[in-house]
Amino acid sequence: MDYYNHSLPNSNALRYSKFHVYEIGISILAIMITFVTTSIVVNEGSNLLGVLADEERWIDFSGHAFFLFVIGCLVYGGMVFLVTRTIYYYRCWRHIPASQDELNQLINNTDSTPYLTILVPAYKEEEKTIYQTLMSAALQHHNKKRIVLLLDDPPQSKSLSDQKALIVARSIPLKIQRMLDLQKKPILTALTQLNKNCERNCIIINNEKEILLGQIQSVALWFADQAQSYPVSDHADRAFVENIFEKHFRMLIETQKALKADFSNLTSEQVVVALRQEYKKLAAIFTVDISSFERKQFENLSHEPNKAMNLNSYIGLLGKNYKIISENNKTLLRECDALHCELSIPDSEFIITLDADSIVVPDYALRLIHVMQQKDNSNLAVVQTPYSAFPGATGALERVAGATTDMQYIIHQGFTGLNGTYWVGANALIRKSALEDIVTTSAERGHVVKRYIQDRTVIEDTESSVDLAEKGWRLFNYPERMAYSATPPDFGSLIIQRQRWANGGLIILPKLLRYLVKGPISLFKLGEAFVRIHYLVSIALVNIGLVIILAFPIASELESYWLPIMALGYFWLYARDLKLIGYRYSDMLRVYALTLLLIPVNIAGVFKSLQQAWTGEQIPFVRTPKVAGRTTAPAIFIYVLCGLAINWFVTSYLNIVDENWFHAIFALVNALMMLYAIVALIGIQESWQGLTLGSQISHKTSRKKLYRLWLRINRKTINILGNTP
Repeated sequence: MDYYNHSLPNSNALRYSKFHVYEIGISILAIMITFVTTSIVVNEGSNLLGVLADEERWIDFSGHAFFLFVIGCLVYGGMVFLVTRTIYYYRCWRHIPASQDELNQLINNTDSTPYLTILVPAYKEEEKTIYQTLMSAALQHHNKKRIVLLLDDPPQSKSLSDQKALIVARSIPLKIQRMLDLQKKPILTALTQLNKNCERNCIIINNEKEILLGQIQSVALWFADQAQSYPVSDHADRAFVENIFEKHFRMLIETQKALKADFSNLTSEQVVVALRQEYKKLAAIFTVDISSFERKQFENLSHEPNKAMNLNSYIGLLGKNYKIISENNKTLLRECDALHCELSIPDSEFIITLDADSIVVPDYALRLIHVMQQKDNSNLAVVQTPYSAFPGATGALERVAGATTDMQYIIHQGFTGLNGTYWVGANALIRKSALEDIVTTSAERGHVVKRYIQDRTVIEDTESSVDLAEKGWRLFNYPERMAYSATPPDFGSLIIQRQRWANGGLIILPKLLRYLVKGPISLFKLGEAFVRIHYLVSIALVNIGLVIILAFPIASELESYWLPIMALGYFWLYARDLKLIGYRYSDMLRVYALTLLLIPVNIAGVFKSLQQAWTGEQIPFVRTPKVAGRTTAPAIFIYVLCGLAINWFVTSYLNIVDENWFHAIFALVNALMMLYAIVALIGIQESWQGLTLGSQISHKTSRKKLYRLWLRINRKTINILGNTP
């Protein structure tokens, strides 16, 4: 039984229902256990705080109160997981995907089919990465789609390798366009001949059926050839081949079998209608207009170095005509009428944003558009399926990091049940009118630029989610796994990704709180606040909380066997879900080890948020490297990790001497887990390279960075003091 996608329809419907009901039941049981044990611990802690207050032991009172607060934050995170898990399995149980006939209507009714623009932002990506993403987008089953590769590479780079890479990237859309046009041509020729035969009233049904089946067979064999000839070098390549080429092949073979059976029960007129529809469906696979665009070639478009402004620059051009002019040796775009334009960019009702390291399955666009077009969903701004990791990673770190990504899918699906969905920018279907509702304008280098997607923080999609919610728009996670994205393969690149994820939540929090306090307070609004606030503050609370708990011994008065029982439900069901989605129960321990490994990374990201909040200067967007070879981890992180492991070993020893057994065991377990993480997830050789090569790299830039930071903080402090009466 395929548990990896719980929502897929299956003939064993009763078995699936029992499975979902069982998972919902044990989730509720875990919530009850967590609630009861937490109540007991809170009661014991409150009694202790009362005694300390009566005895006026305020230092002990403050320390114990803070410890209970940290425990409360950790329990809060666990409860969010348990609640969202419950909602996730309920949503999967109740999910009824659109039938193939319903999806076919979007293709066959050409007049009502909405225009779709798929935007793929890319910056110095490998040729293979771009090709896979564009191909997965180009083969979407939609007959009115445009794909634009938004190249953000410097157009006049001095590096010869960068120039060559940009030339190659520009050629990929043309290569794919020619390839797909060749496949579409015989399909359209056969359809044209069918229509001519109908007009002449000389149609022979059996012959036409055989011609159609032959076309389907030919296309299926083309996909089989693509799958067989594509060079597979890693698990990402394997996932691409399986989800794009092989999935198309299986779908076409099943269609061919179904048509042979269906045609036997139809009249001649019905057969002709069915033939035309099947030709349109077949042609839709290859119907695409694919091109590239480079905003940095034009002076009056934003050049801000981040993905959000790359997308914003092109979205702002949709539905208009432009003339390319030159002023003061600068190239600009000027809006003009259609008669004199050199660049015409069609408008689009829907936009898909797709990162250049992601792929989507063939019916991704159709299914999400179908959701958007339901009569009750007119206020839906974003429909997405949170991406999953490419399965089958061989590296331990990549595999465990991918497991955390796959688990986040479950949590995000639960968010939707509480109206707390956050836009996950790797892939999403967006209603353009919703973006126009939140657009802002500003000046950049003397030119007006539009911001549909906020770039104030490096988690631009998160802040835009709050902007959309403030305007009354909803966001929705579709409960099927239909998108896959790359996971950093080494610790150096994982640092860049996770530090970026940790940066920005605290900056967005005030905006979120202002939104949540608006309007009447209801149980539904409290549920939304429950998950939305956690999403923004959890990284700061959990990581700083763990460091504090491990750094300071737990007072004997607060030692309680109820503390580990509180976490039992969380760890039990987290491990169970890992097993259900294709991992092992033991990966729960590896996920915890990775959590310890990322403590300094996440805290560094949180501090960058505080730095931006204090100085008011935006933190630069740093892209996750997606190149061959390893990314060297900065030496400071390796030093900190080793220091934490040593500190926890020492803390455990000191607590054993003091016979503080609870904290001694806790510190020892975490020290051993950290040691395991350094050895097994990073690697001895990679850690040593980080300490040596990373130190050389860091030493060259650290002084300048520290000096700039000192200047910004000093300037901000002087401004505040100068404005104080």
